[in-house]
Amino acid sequence: MAPRAYWKGTLKLSLVSCPVVLYPASTSVEKTRFHMINKETGNRLKQQMIDAETGDVVDSDQKGRGYELKKGQYVEIEKEELEAVQIESNHTIEIDSFVPRDEIDKRYYNHPYYVAPDGKAAVDAFAVIRDAMKDEERVALARIVLTNREHVMAIEPLGKGLLGTTLRYPYELRDEDDFFDHIKSPKITKDMIELAGHILHTKAAHFDPSKFRDEYEDALKALVRRKASGKPIKVTEREEKPDNVINLMDALEASLKGKSAAKRRAHGSTARRAPSRRTAKKAHRSTARHRKAG
Repeated sequence: MAPRAYWKGTLKLSLVSCPVVLYPASTSVEKTRFHMINKETGNRLKQQMIDAETGDVVDSDQKGRGYELKKGQYVEIEKEELEAVQIESNHTIEIDSFVPRDEIDKRYYNHPYYVAPDGKAAVDAFAVIRDAMKDEERVALARIVLTNREHVMAIEPLGKGLLGTTLRYPYELRDEDDFFDHIKSPKITKDMIELAGHILHTKAAHFDPSKFRDEYEDALKALVRRKASGKPIKVTEREEKPDNVINLMDALEASLKGKSAAKRRAHGSTARRAPSRRTAKKAHRSTARHRKAG
């Protein structure tokens, strides 16, 4: 069964346009989730809205939205007033510009979507836009309305389709200086940098998400299966890890020594095998000389 489209509309590049559909590229369906239940009855609990001051339960027709002007003081926003400023979707992805991919700060990336042509008639125009982007190695910046808000979307080729990722606005990002300004600039020797570089080389690899493993999710699933089958759950106390202060240079050198020792062991086993071959060759030559003399 084909997944249900999240959004349908038109991808537009100047005078070229084609019908497209959007599908969420990520999902949390497989994650283990828990509900709040009554431990006595086993029934699921439902939440109620409580007045923070009076403690009374608030009925649905009494609920409203308010913006806090200052502590404890709110201005109420009516549903009709909110709807008046919401942006109504024109169901168009309007491409404004094309930028080099490496110019997009990774912090701006938000939610990914798969963009596919909607119907056979859209395939040609879709392919033209996709392949032109491949040739130019550029990412399209477009505007799209989702959930009554306008978003900037970065669109780039992905296989036979396109990947559209909504971008955060600048006001949604925190300034890195607020978190990094206090970091000191210690004097690091060249030897330490080189040692660390050697360690990096020993751990060099390629990006392979198939090797990612969510150990906590696996543990949750195992816990649920064991509990549901009536098997006992053994709770082990966590060991406190000692706060060992290790000299950085010593730690770097120890890391390299561990790697070098492994190499020496591998080389040693090869070297130990080599003399046996030489001994065999020597014995063969000795036997040959003995036969010749006889």
